[in-house]
Amino acid sequence: MAEGIFSRLVAEGMSHDLFTVASAGTVCSQKGEPPDSRAVSTALAHGIDISAQRARCIHDMEIDRFTKIFVMDVDNYHDVIRYGNSMSESLPVTMVADYLADSAVDTIEDPYYGTTDDFMSVYYLLSEALGNIYKELSP
Repeated sequence: MAEGIFSRLVAEGMSHDLFTVASAGTVCSQKGEPPDSRAVSTALAHGIDISAQRARCIHDMEIDRFTKIFVMDVDNYHDVIRYGNSMSESLPVTMVADYLADSAVDTIEDPYYGTTDDFMSVYYLLSEALGNIYKELSP
């Protein structure tokens, strides 16, 4: 959902020339798979179609070309840092939750094992945080 939300912000701000938006997982077993149907439904309920997205693996991306890398949870944060270290790169990794108004929320959990309501909650957290990220990074 994060890629879809941020892509919409970029499109609405007509700032395609400023951003490259991509998402990838650190666990690559779902590579090539479509998003969870609950994520698709949640995003579509907010006017965002992510049905054409396919899971990508961070190991297949040239992540050293990105100036900012945002992750949703601590495990992913450490996985990305470890991956960067294996490439002798210091990657610019930041937690998405750092951009939420509620500082008590320090991670955005994957809703996969949860309910449809959990997907909706994650959507709202992502919308707030990604909106703040977009504002900070936009000229």
